[in-house]
Amino acid sequence: MPNYEKFEGCEEVLGPYDAEPNALPEGIDFETHVIATYYTEWPRQLDIHALAPILAIEQSTGTWTPVPGETPQVRAKHVAKVIGVYEVPNYEWMIPDDVKDRKYVIQIAFPARNIENQIPMLLTACVGNISMGGKIKVLDLRIPKELLDGFQGPKFGIDGLYEILGIPEDKRRPLLNNMIKPCAGYPVEVGAELFYQAALGGCDVVKDDELIADMAYNRVVDRVKAYMEMEKRVYEETGEHTLYTVNITDRLPKMLDLAKAVIEAGGNALMVNYLAVGPEAMRAIAEDKDINVPILAHMDVAGAYYMSPEYGISSPIVLGKIPRLCGADFVVFPFALGGKAPYLPERFRQTARCMTYPFGNLKRTMPMPSGGITPANVPDAVRELGKEIMIGSGGGIHAHPKGPVAGAKAFRQAIDAAVKGIPLEEAAKEHEELAISLGLWGKKTEFKI
Repeated sequence: MPNYEKFEGCEEVLGPYDAEPNALPEGIDFETHVIATYYTEWPRQLDIHALAPILAIEQSTGTWTPVPGETPQVRAKHVAKVIGVYEVPNYEWMIPDDVKDRKYVIQIAFPARNIENQIPMLLTACVGNISMGGKIKVLDLRIPKELLDGFQGPKFGIDGLYEILGIPEDKRRPLLNNMIKPCAGYPVEVGAELFYQAALGGCDVVKDDELIADMAYNRVVDRVKAYMEMEKRVYEETGEHTLYTVNITDRLPKMLDLAKAVIEAGGNALMVNYLAVGPEAMRAIAEDKDINVPILAHMDVAGAYYMSPEYGISSPIVLGKIPRLCGADFVVFPFALGGKAPYLPERFRQTARCMTYPFGNLKRTMPMPSGGITPANVPDAVRELGKEIMIGSGGGIHAHPKGPVAGAKAFRQAIDAAVKGIPLEEAAKEHEELAISLGLWGKKTEFKI
């Protein structure tokens, strides 16, 4: 019989392996641990089975050398545990001589009590110092119920966005979002006119570019007041409402003040460069009871986290799980099927699933593929992600030869055709705006300086 010991400060009787940095997956409670999955490579002479527990200790209770305070009692409650080391390919009896580096998938379980319901400690524990330890990439983070219950998530989500825009469930279609171009440098009056034209053409949402926030040459509150006048005008002319996601990205606490100033000025939506300011800053706004408008999360800086295949954090976490946890109602992410940002189609689909599939009790976040999209890309986006998405386009609307109104109309025509399963070439025979767009850009966006 094993010798069981009741550790001081622990209510339960603990077994002989509870203080060890190793466990079988079946030996831990998945609902009280974050399960981090990593890809890593190491020189063939290193024993990963000996190294992985050191990484687990480094990211939980200990350091590079034993210290008196890291007692068995502390480890039993707080040590991270390696629950899987899987070599790919999985050599069983001989490693070929030409193999210099061995590749692994490693899973480590982190006690939720080390993290609680906050993103900074989640990243510190699961990414932390080991992110500087060589070829290590975080592939996934499974968030347990114990932590998920502490996040509010999106206040509106997909269903709420359609409700705000007055689109009934039986008439749902891809929403159209326009980012005002040029990206920066224009005065309020110019932006207001561009807003009006894009909204008049059929854009459901008009957003600031990520490169303009509360600038001396163009203030946030001034934009909100001017643009919302245009929103009212468009509604009176078309019967369709338009959300304006004004970019409040700024230092703290000014950003929180800006959010409330936008509400007071009559604003109906917000935008945050969530990775630039930190996801928890966006979460503070999303969970504020006095800020009751949808939030668009912009993806800038994301590539610094996920672009390397061997380092960093995978894009479905960075662009999907984290913004959803922190309250994003819709998230801009790269369009993988003809857009200007390099992105694998499988990552594109995987990221969208992280926004929309069941994730505790969190509402669904609306995926917004963006980046060099023209009407020609709409059928591909609908085919891959369905109709409950938001299509984002800047130049594809503003650069239309007949102007932004026609550019937006072309997109709405493409959206209607895609939902009905009508080829764009057929739809273009009846719609001049779409025909011009297809003639200008064809099936693939061309980028010219």
